[in-house]
Formats: sequence, C-alpha cells, structure tokens
Amino acid sequence: MIDHIGFAVSDLARSDAFYAAALAPLGIAEIMRVTPEQTEAGGTAIGYGKQGKPFFWIGDNERVGQGTHVAFAADSRAQVDAFHAAALAAGGTDHGAPGIRAHYHPDYYAAFVLDPDGTNIEAVCHRPE
Repeated sequence: MIDHIGFAVSDLARSDAFYAAALAPLGIAEIMRVTPEQTEAGGTAIGYGKQGKPFFWIGDNERVGQGTHVAFAADSRAQVDAFHAAALAAGGTDHGAPGIRAHYHPDYYAAFVLDPDGTNIEAVCHRPE
C-alpha cells in the first residue's frame, strides 16, 4: 500500500498557496512542515492530509522533474531493513539508511533508495518495536 507521495515544486510559497486553497474543499490541510535541517535532501517540505496524517507532500528539497517521492507502507522495521537491502542489491542507490526519523514522529522508521532513474523510493513503518 502507498503510505504517502510527494513531488518537487519550483516555488514553494506559490504551490503552498495553491494546494492549501485547492485541497481545502476536500478537507485536506497542512499537517506538517519539515525544515531544511530535518530533511534528507535539504529544503522545506510541506505535508497535507487529514486526521493528523500527512499523505501528500510538496517541497523544494528535490529537483523539479526528478523530485517524485513514493513511500510504501511496511508492517515492521524488519521489512524496512529488507526493502533497503533488496533495493540496493537490485541496483538502487542508498538515499537514507534504515532508521528513526523522529522529526516526523517518534516511531517513524524508514529507509530511502533512489531507483535506477533517480526516483526517491521509501519504505516506512509507523509502529514502535
């Protein structure tokens, strides 16, 4: 299952204003803003969602046109570790080793790889272990 998706934007303020207005009728609003110091790639990322869970992200922390990000939900931290190892063995490039990303929440355990085309792929487990 897809946990969340995001992509790069060329003007974060303009895109933030657009998505805040366009998504409001759907009940989707900004849930989280991540600073450049907190992101793997630098830059700011804004997560929109419902009921406290961001599932749609935009950011200036990736290159426009190559900034697509897809995160797959994992049932355990062991699955995140296995995803990372399998992706690297299959030719992916490490983009963030498995570990806690507490700036999202205390149990956010994730790993990031770039696929052969440079797309940022993540596996994430939200459960404590």
